[in-house]
Amino acid sequence: MTIWERLGIITDEVSASLQQSLDWMVEHGLRYAEIRMVDGRNIMELSDSEIINVKEQLDRRGLSVSAVASPVFKCALDPLRPVAVGDTFGHKEESVSAHFEKLKRAMEIAKMLDTRMIRIFSFWRESDPAPVGKKIIQHLRRAADLAEAENMLLLLENEPSCNGGTAPETAYFVNRVNSSALRVVWDPGNEQFAGRAAYPDGYEQVKNIVAHVHLKDVRPGSNGLPECVPIGSGVVAYREQLARILEDGYPGLFIIEPHYIPQGGTAREGAALCLNGLRTLLQSDGFTISR
Repeated sequence: MTIWERLGIITDEVSASLQQSLDWMVEHGLRYAEIRMVDGRNIMELSDSEIINVKEQLDRRGLSVSAVASPVFKCALDPLRPVAVGDTFGHKEESVSAHFEKLKRAMEIAKMLDTRMIRIFSFWRESDPAPVGKKIIQHLRRAADLAEAENMLLLLENEPSCNGGTAPETAYFVNRVNSSALRVVWDPGNEQFAGRAAYPDGYEQVKNIVAHVHLKDVRPGSNGLPECVPIGSGVVAYREQLARILEDGYPGLFIIEPHYIPQGGTAREGAALCLNGLRTLLQSDGFTISR
């Protein structure tokens, strides 16, 4: 299958309205919806009947769910220690034990949405993650055991605001847990945000444990900090990265996570610019989009 046949988007990156997002996906030929927020609410807050309604909206349009983009383990290991924080997408700070309950709910939601993929994290980043590495691995192993029992696949994202903030750190956790129920969601844009080269350096660390891919592009902003831009116009070496991951036989999906709104524009316009940038890259001379 080509990348285009495996392409999707995180729906709330298009519009806060799920209906508008799904209609946009159909209009642009995308097949896979990654669900994180629904009409302004985190997916974890929805009732069973609301999840069923989401599934009905997807089914009417012939769309499938790529993964449940949960906030599981976006929390502090110890609330008494200062930690970095990042995007929360509507969920409040809760304890680790509460997040294990979230994981159980995420698995229920995944089943109702006919997917076995659940995105998770590695806890808000400590000032020095090394001393808490063993504790993180213990929690992730417990989570993987729960997922394996339910035939679910957990996807640990390289997220700069978490302890698995880079490809080497994320790979370390996944390899130490050593479970078929825990793999990596590889986000090259996040790697660049963390100040590291996504390709080839980052990819080489995770290439054997990638089960899902997020696509965003970044470049240095006017203030020196990274900012998101349409795919193909940033510093992520996407031509080489995508060609290589196809060559390596990656069988999974590619999910756009734009994080980009043009000045004076809308999220929908930003999503379209990212999609068009990816299309231009895939149609460029010398790029093979199926292997």
